[in-house]
Amino acid sequence: MTRTRIRDWPKSERPRERLFKYGEHTLSNAELLAVLFGSGSQGTSALTLGRGIITHFKTFRNMSHVDTLELRGFKGMADARIAMLRAVFEIARRFMSEKRSARKAVNSPKDAAELFMPRLRDLKKEIFKILLLDSKNNIIDILEIEEGTVDSAAPQIREIIVKALQNFASSIIAVHNHPSGDPEPSEEDTRFTAELTKAGEVLQLNVLDHIIIGDNRFYSFADSGRL
Repeated sequence: MTRTRIRDWPKSERPRERLFKYGEHTLSNAELLAVLFGSGSQGTSALTLGRGIITHFKTFRNMSHVDTLELRGFKGMADARIAMLRAVFEIARRFMSEKRSARKAVNSPKDAAELFMPRLRDLKKEIFKILLLDSKNNIIDILEIEEGTVDSAAPQIREIIVKALQNFASSIIAVHNHPSGDPEPSEEDTRFTAELTKAGEVLQLNVLDHIIIGDNRFYSFADSGRL
């Protein structure tokens, strides 16, 4: 009789036991998913489920931004497991952002883009954030202003200025993503940048840049000489 349950396998073959004995870095992508899922479904082990998902999506990044409905198409992928996966991917994004923000100082558009790229490049909706900086360009905080639709975000300039002043920021960098992957600014992006810069000048708040995150690419209004 074929063993379909991981608990029926020899301990030396079980992903969880191998993780503790040899380290998580030794496990395949499918085995890591099996450890996460804990168990499979009727007639299918967690490892078989993991292999099927990895075979379909190829990479974790591809998997991280798919529609929930697509994941439900896999036998054994109930809402609890889908929620678990989405939480893990969000933890990974935040970890990468925290790792980069530990550098503190932001001295170029590239520094800012690298800080937000892991968090924003794969999202299906536009998210608008502001990076608050002190007089030496050290990071004070990162604030999310608005979550938009798949097509647009409409951050309120007054809200941005108020939050920056409340946190005693000397400068700000505006950042948002384009779900299409193309970071080229729209007319709305250009108009918003001009209005935000003007408002900052009035209140002596330096708007250093507006960065648009695409698919491993970014657009900087400052670098482009349009700020």
